[in-house]
Amino acid sequence: MSTPTERVTIKDVAAAAGVSKGAVSLAFNDKPGVSEATRARIFAAARQLGWAPNSSARSLSRQSVDTIGLAICRPARLLGLEPFYMEFISGIESVLAERNCSLLLRLVGSLEEETRLQQSWWRERQIAGSILVDFHQEDPRVGPLRELGLPAVAVGHPTLTGGFPSVWTDDAVAVAEAVRYLAALGHRRIARVGGPAGLGHSVIRAKAFEEAMAALGLDGRPHVETGFSGEEGARATRSLLLSADRPTAIVYDNDLMAVAGLGVAAEMGVSVPDELSLLAWDDSQLCRLTHPTLSAMSHDVHGFGAQVTRVLFDVIAGQDVVSRPVATPSLVPRASTAPPRG
Repeated sequence: MSTPTERVTIKDVAAAAGVSKGAVSLAFNDKPGVSEATRARIFAAARQLGWAPNSSARSLSRQSVDTIGLAICRPARLLGLEPFYMEFISGIESVLAERNCSLLLRLVGSLEEETRLQQSWWRERQIAGSILVDFHQEDPRVGPLRELGLPAVAVGHPTLTGGFPSVWTDDAVAVAEAVRYLAALGHRRIARVGGPAGLGHSVIRAKAFEEAMAALGLDGRPHVETGFSGEEGARATRSLLLSADRPTAIVYDNDLMAVAGLGVAAEMGVSVPDELSLLAWDDSQLCRLTHPTLSAMSHDVHGFGAQVTRVLFDVIAGQDVVSRPVATPSLVPRASTAPPRG
């Protein structure tokens, strides 16, 4: 153990463990490149010398791009089931792999918790920048994170993201296309099962749905708000199908809820598509594995994640970034939609 007057350094730990300073850094940053036995020897030497890395020494400098952050405010179980985020993260990782960089991913319980986490990441120099997702109206993260100076790209419409460089899909145009398609098939009672009321893209889709219905002279049908889970999608579908004036078509805000809705229709003896047409958002493999297969609003989620990450690297590099939509989901008709019977 060193005396109080001695200043133990990473060089001392490396010498005691018989490794390089780089190996000590890899071990304490939990990076590949050292064996478990070597890692254990390094930790033992550090304990013996009474040394621990400070936040600056064990993380990247602000001039170095090594790790980017992503915090998602979703339950872990739902995230594991929802295809969108799995595809989105795979797109992020495809770009990080090209640059030999890492993703620091954390699930949080609230936007306030995320704000504190992002502040901690940046102040301790654990990240070079962050991808911010799931913006709410008057999002509480915007002010503190802009004041922090965090390099970030926002996944959301600029009306929600408070001046952060934004990348988004044009959901309003896609919703209008979905409504026009169902109306062209002859549907007049069209309902929507959406996400949480305060979630920005759900609000945008809800407004676009109402406007498209009104433009076609159709009565507004119920908007059922959910938390995106299959259980809530099933509950919403059951409620709609038990109503006195039940819809002949339902548009869902994700594929997981649409699959659950298809199961409820079968349970209640409602034929899809003869008596009920279903249309999902986000055309994942789930939509192609059901019977009948699900019509969907489709876009390249993997490519979207990759594009968002490239924009973040531009932001980190100090380049001027123009906020822009990168895609508009397009309709993929399948067997779950058809003209209403009778």
